Amino acid sequence: MAPSQDLQGIMVALITPFTEDQSTVDLQALDQHVNRLIDAGVHGLVPGGSTGEFTALSAKERKEVLEQTVASANGRVPVIAGIGHLSTDKAVDLAEHAAKAGAAALMVVPPFYDAVSLPELRGLLREIHEASKLPIVYYNIPSASGVNLTPPEIASLSDVGVKYLKDTSGNGPALTELLFSKDIADKVTSFNGWDTLTFYGLAAGAKGSVWGATNILPELSMQLWDAVAVRGDLKEGRKLWEKMFPVCKLLETGNYAAGVKTGMELRGWKTGGVRKPFTMRQGKMKEELAVAIQAAGYKVVA
Repeated sequence: MAPSQDLQGIMVALITPFTEDQSTVDLQALDQHVNRLIDAGVHGLVPGGSTGEFTALSAKERKEVLEQTVASANGRVPVIAGIGHLSTDKAVDLAEHAAKAGAAALMVVPPFYDAVSLPELRGLLREIHEASKLPIVYYNIPSASGVNLTPPEIASLSDVGVKYLKDTSGNGPALTELLFSKDIADKVTSFNGWDTLTFYGLAAGAKGSVWGATNILPELSMQLWDAVAVRGDLKEGRKLWEKMFPVCKLLETGNYAAGVKTGMELRGWKTGGVRKPFTMRQGKMKEELAVAIQAAGYKVVA
């Protein structure tokens, strides 16, 4: 188990690289990408989430991805393991493995086929926390899980192991309440998890962002964090966000993991593509993403 540490800053919602036929995880490419991100200055890594295509991975692959991420990070930044599953028993198994593998925390999305009730969710989180003894990042993504909690209900999860929140609701007013209500903020630390709200979230005082676009734009991501969250320079932050926003907006159109991986390929970084039934961005969607990445100041390969 990794030493206890507070999470903050830019935490990358990490992709899962595959071999060219998508048959297996490319652990060497994952190691290269993790080192690329850490060299850019990111504050944490989050494998096994939506960007990592966790629903397309076997349990064995999910464990391999986490083990490689922890090994590649080598204690330099915390690793937050995505362990969401439709089954409590299988989520607990992944949680126990994550604790043994050296994860600093767990990211838990609710079961995402039949929406659970609040008491059922609390039971799930309690079992995960008791089995792993790790702090939980609650992954709030109502569009995928069907579970739409109010900010006070999210705060109530603190007594079943939830210490942090990845807010991927896209609900700016709700994020504001999570950040500004002392009764809530004292219980759960909220991170923005909706790409196009990143600038607002940091400007509003979020202590971090779990962010998939950083796979493509690690340098700009860190510059934005430094400008807005560290130095409070909103003027510089707006200039940086003007470069980044078009990329973030395009990623939120279509399959997100496919968008992120297409963006990485456009920068010349091998990903192995996405697993079926999804496909990489092609035609106009790929061209628009290439233009946006180039306008942000990066060289784009053919």
